[in-house]
Amino acid sequence: MFILTDDDRAIRDTARDFATEYLAPNAVEWDQSKHFPVDVLRKAAALGMGGIYVREDVGGSGLRRLDSVRIFEELAKGCPSIAAYISIHNMVTWMIDKFGTDEQRHRWAPGLCSMEQLGSYCLTEPGAGSDAAALSTKAVRDGDEYVLTGVKQFISGAGTSDVYVVMARTGEPGPRGISAFIVPKDTPGLSFGANEKKMGWNAQPTRQVVFDGARVPAENLLGQEGGGFRIAMHGLNGGRINIAACSVGGGQTALDRTVAYLAERKAFGDRLLDSQALQFRLADMRTELEAARTLLWRAADALDEGTDDVVELCAMAKRFATDAGFEVANDALQLHGGYGYLAEYGIEKIVRDLRVHQILEGTNEIMRVVVARSVVAAAQTGAA
Repeated sequence: MFILTDDDRAIRDTARDFATEYLAPNAVEWDQSKHFPVDVLRKAAALGMGGIYVREDVGGSGLRRLDSVRIFEELAKGCPSIAAYISIHNMVTWMIDKFGTDEQRHRWAPGLCSMEQLGSYCLTEPGAGSDAAALSTKAVRDGDEYVLTGVKQFISGAGTSDVYVVMARTGEPGPRGISAFIVPKDTPGLSFGANEKKMGWNAQPTRQVVFDGARVPAENLLGQEGGGFRIAMHGLNGGRINIAACSVGGGQTALDRTVAYLAERKAFGDRLLDSQALQFRLADMRTELEAARTLLWRAADALDEGTDDVVELCAMAKRFATDAGFEVANDALQLHGGYGYLAEYGIEKIVRDLRVHQILEGTNEIMRVVVARSVVAAAQTGAA
């Protein structure tokens, strides 16, 4: 897991070269202009990044989750916002590939893998964030269709994306009453709110997705009725380690730029990089990122192998890596002094982008709940 093969390095280097050529030079401009670079996303898809762990018969790359976290770390070194959207798109594509019928897979996955069609994931609602099982969007069966009514909140790519995987209530309260649907953008009754004004992630749109009697063919039900919450949670395991990888990548870029800055900057006649106090801070930043990367790879390997502790490990990796990535970026801004506060250096953008990673894909408080449940359950089993 920790020694990269020639193939592993080739995959990583392809993502690194793409980020260096297409993402990093444009990241600040895209952030300031709120530009969503769809053309660049399709260039990424041409390299296999539209369906990284999707089966090859529908256009996917068929790679491992361990490959994916290395890819997302490299992409995030160029722009965490775009890397994070590609992660969300991959989660949508994987859900259809994993849980869809053969007909659904061949209808929807090829266009998503090529990113000729973009995907969005619709779980969160205005009144149901961390408590996702309490969602209230309804889907009522009417003949050969389902009629969807409700509002989804904080949806990345909304309004631009072509395909929406939507969680809606078809039955009883709680997780067992939730089903998943594939909803195309041109569905009558589907509309979008204004692009949200955000602290970060400005290079991707975030809008409400509104369903007002939106009619979806029954054949667009993903999996079985009542199986939507299970699909959502399986998707989030991968989403959590991907967003953790984006935090590690963003933090690594912030650290690299800080080392270069301290090597050039002088104070009181000496390079800042020669200050032992600052060297110790750099050592701590480097250590935190490496610890996060190690736990992240461990969780990705567990997801590949389907181990019993995969949910716990993905939650641990998400919590630790997103905290570490943000703290490293924030320290990097401090070490840049006033220049870190200027947009042209790119550090303040990384800080803003990484901050939301501690909130989405399950807040880090919820990640602690997930891990704590495992700890308590193990203690109770041992006591029994």
